[in-house]
Amino acid sequence: MGESDFKTSLRCLVASALAGVALLGLSNSGPRAAVRPTAELSGPAKVVDGDTLDMGGQRVRLEGIDAPETAQTCGRRWLGSWKCGQAASQALGSLVGNTNVHCVSHGADKYGRMLGVCSTGGEELNAAMVRLGMAWAFVKYSTRYVDLETKAKVSKTGIWQGAAEAPWIYREQRWQSAEQEAPGGCAIKGNVTEHGQIYHMPWSPWYTKVRVDTKRGEHWFCSEADAQKAGWRAVY
Repeated sequence: MGESDFKTSLRCLVASALAGVALLGLSNSGPRAAVRPTAELSGPAKVVDGDTLDMGGQRVRLEGIDAPETAQTCGRRWLGSWKCGQAASQALGSLVGNTNVHCVSHGADKYGRMLGVCSTGGEELNAAMVRLGMAWAFVKYSTRYVDLETKAKVSKTGIWQGAAEAPWIYREQRWQSAEQEAPGGCAIKGNVTEHGQIYHMPWSPWYTKVRVDTKRGEHWFCSEADAQKAGWRAVY
């Protein structure tokens, strides 16, 4: 084989290999496939809410679960209600304690947060939150925790002790309600504070208390993408 023939053959082999890699990537593509599940993160963690951690400035959303929003309340077994959103945050805080957390990335969500399966002291946090009845199995994205959710339902643990609205429904209803009253239907409130420019979603516990003063440079945003593009960050 001459040198030119060898180079031509080599180029064909490389092209074939690259095509195979491309096809493999396409076969695994999906709404969360932009970041491959190879990254890991370890260290102290601060609880943001019932399914979100802050690890050295990196937000980690616990993959496959959805905890009640901070402002949510749930029904009791007999009468009354309880602050299940706050309780979920406290439950995650108790699980984390003062130990280091180790998270394995399963990609990133549309807000740029790591989607992580996290553990501490040998216990997986995602699974523990569902087992304790402090989070739903987020079946829109994963069925990994469905069995644990079923067991929590049977034992009427946590959110399953009474009537409880799934957080994705809670968020949708809050958005629809706020959208009707917001200028142009742009329901996200951009607020200027001593901590910088932050925005509040309709399900934020402070949403109803925030007043948008356009004279101070505050804004209404139609989407989180618009708010983030303008340099504003989400409040937690």
